[in-house]
Order: sequence, then C-alpha cells, then structure tokens
Amino acid sequence: MRIVLASGSPRRRELLTQIGLEYEVIVSNADENVDCDEPAKLVEELSYVKAKAVADEYNLKDVIIIGADTVVANGNTILGKPNGEEGAFEMLRQLSGRAHEVYTGVTLLKVTDTVERITFHECTEVHFYEMTDEEIREYIATKDPMDKAGAYGIQGFCARYIKGIEGDYNNVVGLPIGRLYQEIKEVL
Repeated sequence: MRIVLASGSPRRRELLTQIGLEYEVIVSNADENVDCDEPAKLVEELSYVKAKAVADEYNLKDVIIIGADTVVANGNTILGKPNGEEGAFEMLRQLSGRAHEVYTGVTLLKVTDTVERITFHECTEVHFYEMTDEEIREYIATKDPMDKAGAYGIQGFCARYIKGIEGDYNNVVGLPIGRLYQEIKEVL
C-alpha cells in the first residue's frame, strides 16, 4: 500500500526516510484556521484537516495518508511559527530558562473502499538554558527559527541551549516516528 506524507516539512521527510519507509509527498493545501486553544486537540485536528485535504483533493485510493502538525506550548500560550524576526525574538525570550511542551498531532487515513482514521498526539517537555538577548539575536541571524513552531529547531544550532527533554526527541523535530511506525503496522 502506498504511503503519502501530507507535509512539505523537510524534517518530517528525513524522519520517515531514517526509518526506511517508502513514501511520496503531496503537500496539503488545507485551511489551517481551526478554533481551538488546547494544544493536544489543536494538533490532532490540524493533522486530520491536512490528511483529509490531500485525500479529497487528489481522490486517492489504496493509500495511507499521514497528516501532522506541531506546536509549542508555553503555559497557556500556543506558539506557532514566528511572524518575522521580532516575533521569533519574543518567542525565544519566553522560552529562555524555562520548560515548555511540544505537541505533535498525527492522523493516518487509510483510504480503500472505506476510510479508516487513526489520530493521536505526543507531548514532549523541553527545558531551555537561559539565553541572553545577544544569543537570541545570534540564533535568529541563522534564519533557522523562521519556519519552526516556537521559533527553534532542537536538531540544529539551537541545540546549544537545550538543557534536557522528557519524552520523544523526534516528536520535537516534528514527528513521533516510533509511535507512527507502530500505528502504521496496525493499519497495513
């Protein structure tokens, strides 16, 4: 059965390739305006919206579609991708010296004559060392924060500020790949 990743994220592609899955990419053009302020529900809903949009738009059959979405939550505040360098600065200032959560929602749509749906999320707690304003600006200058939830990527330059994590590292990168693989095995 074909596997389709409904995401243009290079990090998600790397993770799927890392575990040896053969897949193709069809980027979702879904409307991501979902009215929800609870991180776990938000990422689950957005992952479903993305997978369903690909299924509907391309009329796919005999396929498993993977939709995913990741957000950073700092207390009651959901941090998506930053709006410019000042937005990135403010986000990183909020995360500096604190712990926060990273949520990734995943939906698997198995489309045959019927549609089976599995949706789940993972949450990982990330602890940051204190960052000076100069260190934040230095990181922003790399442009790495600009396309990432919470304005950082754990796997790159920002790793120097990660004190520790509790949970799945790959979830923070953008896909809880171990759990995803187990769920795919169940639906194949």
